[in-house]
Order: sequence, then structure tokens, then C-alpha cells
Amino acid sequence: MQKRRDIVRKFDYSFLDNGLLPANLIGITGSIYSLRTAAGVRKEEYAQVFTELEAVAKVQSVKSSNAIEGIVTSDRRIAEIVNRSSAPLNHNEAEIAGYRDALNIIHTGYEHLSFNERDILRLHEMMMSVAGYEYAGQYKNTDNVILEVAPDGTRSVRFRPTPAAETKAAMEQLELAYADACSNANINQLLLIPCVILDFLCIHPFGDGNGRMSRLLSLLLLYKNGFDAGKYISFEEQINNCKAYYYEALQQSSAGWNTNENDYFPFIQNFLTTLYMCYKELDKRFAIVHGKKVTKTARIEATVLGSLTPISKAEICAIHPDISPTTVESVLGKMVKAGQIKRIGASRNTRYVRNE
Repeated sequence: MQKRRDIVRKFDYSFLDNGLLPANLIGITGSIYSLRTAAGVRKEEYAQVFTELEAVAKVQSVKSSNAIEGIVTSDRRIAEIVNRSSAPLNHNEAEIAGYRDALNIIHTGYEHLSFNERDILRLHEMMMSVAGYEYAGQYKNTDNVILEVAPDGTRSVRFRPTPAAETKAAMEQLELAYADACSNANINQLLLIPCVILDFLCIHPFGDGNGRMSRLLSLLLLYKNGFDAGKYISFEEQINNCKAYYYEALQQSSAGWNTNENDYFPFIQNFLTTLYMCYKELDKRFAIVHGKKVTKTARIEATVLGSLTPISKAEICAIHPDISPTTVESVLGKMVKAGQIKRIGASRNTRYVRNE
């Protein structure tokens, strides 16, 4: 019998409010906000294009999220299952159909879903019940471990998730910690969401389906916070394309998790890179389908307002090399005058920050 651990895992995201953030996260976050603005402008005018992109992305998401777990079938069968032109013919296809159903609920009704026990269990039940999984919609009832298989076939325990007896309490604490962090205006949601997803993966609350659930919950939280690129460019496909980097980041950030000593930043970096690639791909695909110029002013405004820390004119120019320093300076001046942002420092040390 495994001895109960003396150290209790705590969920505390207040470190995101201390201003000590790696420089690479600051740059990529600003770029995501800027690209989101461009996508928003286009979506208002070209709804049909986005509807077509969504249909393609849905098939890719269902395919990729299952493929990561080794659940595969032909591209033709996946398209038929996603489009409901055929019923699943075997266990793998039933698993694929379950993911389709859960993904559809998030796409069409994310506003009515929350990061809480009821909705998380409901999504798991929807995802797993098509394949006849006995414990669909229930937390695990036996302890699980995450194994690593060496090239010679030797297995070892890479990570021990939260014991089954403590899972319900851990999920309750995770839910409350997320709600508490959401109420803190100084914590950026783009940094918070991957922390919550990492903690979910480390709890590993279900007997099966944890990886797929983590991707569904990633989309849910991103959509609820206005970052919906994953609807039009498959977030799951981007993970699958760079699977080795994803698992490396997960391993780095889960080390020391049980003793509250883990480092969230590798996983945050990987998560934001995945989202950034979705927005970049959306930008590229839309340009091919239909060019829509987003104003330089809108791009500069999004970059400043989305920055996690005070940002300089030079940093803005580096993000937008096609925009002249004169234009950047002009827009910053108007934003200061309008009260959107405030200027701190002087001369070369001048920075701009959102006016809360």
C-alpha cells in the first residue's frame, strides 16, 4: 500500500502577478494580441471564409487529438465521422466520434460551459461514452502512473499523478485557484490558462482520456477569453506536428510538481508558441483566400494593450518591422492622450503600459 504523501499539492498562480516574466513570453504574447486583432477585423467582414476554415479545422482537430494517443483511422473515415455521414465501425472510430461530440459542444456552446466539476465530467462522459467506456464522466477510482519506455523496452515511472483518493479534492482546489486568479486583473489569461492545463495533466483525474480532455479544456478556456484561432486552425494539429517539443515541455514543467517545486514556464512557452502558430497560419491562409488589410494603428494598439509588461517604442517597432517609428510614435501619443495607456520613464527608458 502506497504511503500517503506528507506534502500537499497547492494551486497558487499569484507568481504570475509579480512582474518577473521571461522576455520571450512578453514578445510572443504581444504578437498573439496583434494577430488576434487582425483576425477579428477579417472575421466581421468575411464570415463565410471563416465558416469554411472552421469546417476544415474541425476534421483536423478530431484527427490530430486522437492520433496523439495512437487512435487512428483513414482520413476519409475521419471526415465521414466528423460530418456524420457514417456511424463509427470499430472501437477507434467510436473514440473519434466521442471527441467529435465534445468538440462540437465547445465550438457551439463554450459561453455556457465553465471550468468546473460538472462541465468537466460532462465533457468526459460525452467524449468516452460512445466507445462504451465504463467510467465515462467519473474520476479515476484507482491510482495511475505515467510510464516511460526506454529504447530497450524497459519501463520506468516518469510521473506519479495525484492518487485516486485525493483526485476530487485536488480538482476542487484547481477550480477554486483558477477562479481566484481570474479575479486578479494583473494576471494575464494567456499565462494563466497553460498553468491550469498543466495542473490538470499532473492531477490526471481520469482513468483514460486525460490528454484529449486537456486539449478540449485548452480550447474552452481560450475561446472563453477571446482567443479562438483554434476554431479555424487546428490547435491539436499544431501540437501533433511538434509532439516531441510538447512532451519535453510537459516533462520539464511537471518535474517537482508533487512537492510544489515545478517550473511552469517551459509549458507556458510551448502552449503560447502553439497558439501563436495557429494565429500565424490563420493569417497566412486568410491572405491566400482573401486579402484584408488591417490598419497599422489597430496593430500597434493591440500590441501595447496586450503587452504583459511596459513596452518601448523600439520593442513595438521590432514586432512590426513594416511600420515606421514615426507612425508608432504618433499612435502612442494619441493613445496616451485618449487615456488608453500611460507613459512611464523618460528618453531612452520611456515605456508604455495599459492604463487600468
